Amino acid sequence: MMCAQMQILAHSLTHSHLLNLVTAITKTSNNHASILNAVGEHQNFNIVTLDNIPKEEKYANVIFCAPPSGFEDYPGAIKNAADNLWAGPDQGRFVFTSSGGIYGPGNGEVISESSPLPEATMASPRSLRLVNAEKNALEKKGSVLRLAGLYTLERGAHNYWLEKGDGNVKGSKDGLINLLHYDDAAGACMAALKTDNDIEGKVFLISDGHPTSRFGICESALKAKKYNGIAMPSFGEDDGAGKGKIYDGKFSNEYLKWEPKYESFDKFMEASQ
Repeated sequence: MMCAQMQILAHSLTHSHLLNLVTAITKTSNNHASILNAVGEHQNFNIVTLDNIPKEEKYANVIFCAPPSGFEDYPGAIKNAADNLWAGPDQGRFVFTSSGGIYGPGNGEVISESSPLPEATMASPRSLRLVNAEKNALEKKGSVLRLAGLYTLERGAHNYWLEKGDGNVKGSKDGLINLLHYDDAAGACMAALKTDNDIEGKVFLISDGHPTSRFGICESALKAKKYNGIAMPSFGEDDGAGKGKIYDGKFSNEYLKWEPKYESFDKFMEASQ
């Protein structure tokens, strides 16, 4: 699983007192030390690799938050987790963290949970993997959280553009991007587990509700002490990918009784001194 997401989710779940026991399941043990360090000493947390779980072991609540890049058959991995790790809808909830990228590049339109997905012939291979992965989660009576672009102070597009890239950002400076802090992604997952509302077979769209442009992302990040003194990168012309999308997740926020801890990317960076 993506180490940063696992670290933050494991820490949030373990310290929320929502669950009696939190088990983090990974494909390898490569990042176990960093995950344990992030969570800290806690009696109701343990971490195991998938191969070391007994076949009869089942979990009441399962959150699948691994990215497609780690699997040859991503939709099959979701089906396998629902079949072999989850105790079923009578015992708890299965939550799959998908991506808002499933809608395609967009052209400035407003997107909600019920917005249609691109036709298969128009969708990218990555979007098709997500479509089939979501289908498997929903058919198993799980639920789906479509997350906006994730970030922390050190992680996200801004960090690559300002510190690791070559000073050039692909795409126009005005292209819209929807964002969500990693902590808020974890909070939305917890909200899905604890809400009294029925989430079986439902899709939710999760963001901070403040889409911003590529230029706006860099402009906001430069307000943080970490990026002081770094020059604004150059931006390309319209790359044909469209103008981006505007996420409208009001229904999801109200249904899950959730709201972001970090109101916007700009305010988070401004406060990061």
